[in-house]
Amino acid sequence: MVLSTVKEVRAPGGSRSHFVPRSRVVLLKGYGPEGFDFFTNGMSDKGRELAATPCAALVFWWEALQRQVRVEGCVSPLPQAAAQAYFASRPRDSQLGAHASAQSSELRGGRRELEESFQAARRTFEGQAHVPKPEHWGGYRVTPKRVEFWQGREGRLHDRLVYERSGLEGGEWSLKRLAP
Repeated sequence: MVLSTVKEVRAPGGSRSHFVPRSRVVLLKGYGPEGFDFFTNGMSDKGRELAATPCAALVFWWEALQRQVRVEGCVSPLPQAAAQAYFASRPRDSQLGAHASAQSSELRGGRRELEESFQAARRTFEGQAHVPKPEHWGGYRVTPKRVEFWQGREGRLHDRLVYERSGLEGGEWSLKRLAP
């Protein structure tokens, strides 16, 4: 899925700021009536952006079907138990990579710096049955406030159905059709 967040950028002098949208593909690891779950490094760009502005948009696209689903909502951290359980299920090298990578930071030493950090993590946890979850690594849930279903049609007469939730979590959903 594509996850979009916003980054606040201050103008020189710090008197004004604006928001820049930022998108990336992340793995959807769970979904249900409560929302859509994913896991990441909380110190990454997306983790810092979600901490500053806990709202996000998701996009799912199926080109062969000419279908798209857009989700907008509030983001909250998942319980540590959920993050721990998912981290434990990951391949060992992925667990080591979570320790080795200061995600989104510049690698001044190039790829070699990352590979050396990975080997250091491998040595640190050598002989241990389990690699512990880093404290900065966790899960997030996007709780939908708005969901749009788009179906491509000939002649650009696409179908667009939007569900919007009134109020906060647990509010009633309304449905409306939008012009393409």
